[in-house]
Amino acid sequence: ELLETVSKGGGENAILHHTQRNKKLFVRDRLKLLLDDESFLELSPLAGLELPYGHVPAAGCLTGIGKICGVWCVFMANDATVKGGTLYPIGVKKQLRAQEIAMQNRLLSVYLVDSGGAFLPLQSELFPDKSHGGRVFYNEAIMAAMRIPQVAVVCGSCVAGGAYVPTMAEEAVIIDKIGTLFLAGPPLVKAATGEYVSPEDLGGAKLHSEVSGCSDHFASSEKEAYECIRNVISTLNYDPLPEEDIEHDSPLYSSDELLGLAPQDYRCSLPVKLILSRLMDGSRFQEFKANYGTTLVTGFGHMQGHLVGIVANNGELTHDASLKGSHFIQLCSQRSIPILFFQNTAPHTAEPTSISQSHRLKAQASMMAAVACAAVPKITVVLGGCYGSESYVMCGRSFSPNFLFLWPNARVALVDSRHFSTVPQAGDNNCTGAESELKHLKEKLEEESSAFYSSARLWDDGVILPQDTRKV
Repeated sequence: ELLETVSKGGGENAILHHTQRNKKLFVRDRLKLLLDDESFLELSPLAGLELPYGHVPAAGCLTGIGKICGVWCVFMANDATVKGGTLYPIGVKKQLRAQEIAMQNRLLSVYLVDSGGAFLPLQSELFPDKSHGGRVFYNEAIMAAMRIPQVAVVCGSCVAGGAYVPTMAEEAVIIDKIGTLFLAGPPLVKAATGEYVSPEDLGGAKLHSEVSGCSDHFASSEKEAYECIRNVISTLNYDPLPEEDIEHDSPLYSSDELLGLAPQDYRCSLPVKLILSRLMDGSRFQEFKANYGTTLVTGFGHMQGHLVGIVANNGELTHDASLKGSHFIQLCSQRSIPILFFQNTAPHTAEPTSISQSHRLKAQASMMAAVACAAVPKITVVLGGCYGSESYVMCGRSFSPNFLFLWPNARVALVDSRHFSTVPQAGDNNCTGAESELKHLKEKLEEESSAFYSSARLWDDGVILPQDTRKV
């Protein structure tokens, strides 16, 4: 239901205004004309969902991965039905994440620009710092130096900082009567000089194609613009490694059964092999150190025909399990095998500090180092609980996995709020106040640990349905 809401952008009235009055295509219809097919991976579609700027995501932009002319691309498309495509802090963060993915995977980048620029009342949150709006242009320059192609379509307003996005791209197309490009639009000209100038005369398609040279291609319609961009991409001479059609078996058990296996109770852990048998090709899994450190499952298998290493929680991450994890991750790194991490952190036992806990601490630190230094692609999926240091050990966001996805039931937090057992002793004068404070803290942690709270803040690359895990 949330994804359905998000797919409608700023809502039906905003879409009508955008398509009928402004004569523009809705952003998702633009992608249909641009991409080879409709099967693309949308990144963090719920970003901004819970922010206080409205009932729909305030990101104002759509990011994802799909194929154009057979080449894998990252696309960043402004959605002008959400605040006129104006960029909020979460929208900047979303674009920067898409560029990071483009750089890490050397993916061609496509910008569909239709934006009113930055949302000025929040300028302190999206302009001055290193990871704010200016980083988008910095990344464009760095990607150009890395010889990663970037192309752009000016398919609406391109105002202020947004004007640099297409002008820094290798090739840009501008659409007649729809695309405009200027640092300050007609209202500011009027305010500054008293002169009225039309958007077309100030920064329309003809001006930028014939006079300024900011645009490389003139298109008389949106359809023509996307055909033009597809032609541009076909001449970039940017052919990634050829993809082999690898034959692979389906799992012996239906992926739909993953819905019934998604952990709901985080006080105990689910036997993770039940999940792996519904994900791996032919349900085949060559386990590594099967009888040692059994609360972590490690081993090799194939996913859609690709050999991968699996590191999956199967209970508490003990001393032995952590040592096994370190050993296995080093093997994968040595053999250049990508690693899939499946997180479902089990709660720690309520034992006092002991020598065994100290040993576990050192072993987990070794596994953290192995994860951080493994020079192979890493993809993390949070199946259930993701708590505390075990999030780091299992390649959580701070350990920079190439991608991180959550199942809808996932919980992400420093601690599980249900572990709070500190109750004031009878006769304590502050008993009622302390209980109230503890209750408030537990409620806060409960809210902040939901998958949707996480995804709204772009702490991951999206909430996915369990049965789609193989495809994603």
